[in-house]
Amino acid sequence: MKSSFTTLAKSGFDISMRQAAIISGSAIVIMALAAVVATDLTIGRLVQPGDAAATTENIRNSEMLFQTGIFSWFVIMVTDLLAAWGLYIYFKPVNKSLSQLTASLRVVYVVLLGTALLNYIEVLSIVSGMGNLGGPENDRLQAQVMRFLNAFDEIWSAGLVVFGVHILLLGYLVIRSVYVPNLFGVLLLLAGPGYLILNLTNLLNSGFEQYRALVGYLFIIPMVLGEVGLGVWLLAKGKNVRSNT
Repeated sequence: MKSSFTTLAKSGFDISMRQAAIISGSAIVIMALAAVVATDLTIGRLVQPGDAAATTENIRNSEMLFQTGIFSWFVIMVTDLLAAWGLYIYFKPVNKSLSQLTASLRVVYVVLLGTALLNYIEVLSIVSGMGNLGGPENDRLQAQVMRFLNAFDEIWSAGLVVFGVHILLLGYLVIRSVYVPNLFGVLLLLAGPGYLILNLTNLLNSGFEQYRALVGYLFIIPMVLGEVGLGVWLLAKGKNVRSNT
């Protein structure tokens, strides 16, 4: 993974810091907006935790909304890849090897997210072919729908653990740089543990479910302001930075 970014650069894909700022800043902002659509405005509205019948019926009645959610996740994958590339270039003057590692972790996250997304496609396939089935067969398909939805959550959580490490390293790069406000580095360093705690407890089923909401509230500000704030700064101010290396 680490060498892939070097290969891109040697293949004529190396870009200026101004271009890197614009690409990564735009990608981060678009990704954040697409995430709201994917989680809160589409699929998140259809899923009823623990209720397979209601969830399946919701998806059947709103297939277009579910498809929009899937498309939004594809947008997130593409923009995360662009962000990884742009941020690698932008922070390469700080520490090339660490910037490569940071970007590579975001690529790993995208791979895991793509794997998770296959489960949503399976859900769509099941729901589209259900017709007017009833009885035990209908119950079986509803259970399958919930298994695939839960599988998405589990694989995505694993991906977000990787993403949390990426955020920690990105925060360190920001702190080490002389051209990005340290505030964003501090926020990212606070956001990283939030990703790790929330998603590790989810994967381990550690019995801390009642505390996850509290942890989410504690870390939501650094999570949002850290990365999205950095994206906005890159578009507004970061594009004017010039490297002396």
